[in-house]
Amino acid sequence: MTKHFSRRAVMAATGGAAAAVTTSMATSRTAAAASKGRSKGELFMHDNSALVFIDYQPEMVAEVISMDTKLMMLNARVLARFAVKAGIPVVLSTVGVESGVNSPTVQELRQEIPDLPEIDRTTMNAWDDDAFRRAVLKTGRKRFVMCGLWTEICLSFPIMDMQAEDLRTAFIADAVGGQTKYAHDIAVDRMAHAGSVPNTARATLAEWSPDWASPQGPILAEVGAWYAAELAKLNER
Repeated sequence: MTKHFSRRAVMAATGGAAAAVTTSMATSRTAAAASKGRSKGELFMHDNSALVFIDYQPEMVAEVISMDTKLMMLNARVLARFAVKAGIPVVLSTVGVESGVNSPTVQELRQEIPDLPEIDRTTMNAWDDDAFRRAVLKTGRKRFVMCGLWTEICLSFPIMDMQAEDLRTAFIADAVGGQTKYAHDIAVDRMAHAGSVPNTARATLAEWSPDWASPQGPILAEVGAWYAAELAKLNER
């Protein structure tokens, strides 16, 4: 990768401001102070939301048809990487591992959250599992950034129930997938009709770090640069 491409890729992945982090941190103290308390609005911020992964297991990934699974997993990984560095609570669940039906979380995501316990279930709907519910509520957050496989089942089912219990959810449309594009699209409509907010991985990173002068700004620059490099590798295939 040339220096020119690397710089351009980083700028694209971090909203065009990665090169100005140092200057921004020195000149935007007032803006940073003014942005405090914004988490009380409609956004899913680093200090009011938690990240939830459901069933990122080999068997589920293998049957995703709605989007490129390499890109899907990269988008899931960048969310996990940022969350860990920013101290955002993360919940991880699997289905059917203890019963021998499925395998544990895929290694490429697991390496981003190596110390996080997996909450294994037998239920299709994660919200029906007591251990999962306890883990979600234990985060102390009221807003949840949701990622799951497949979109039409193990993502949409808990989202429907969480919304019904007045928990705010957002789902990351380019970090999830369905068994068909039609199934994925219908599930997206269903979740949105229930009040869940559709979003993308890159937009979520920016939502978690709305000010370059905040402590999340350097994390966004670092994670964004990593993401740009990984995305370039995918585009070379």
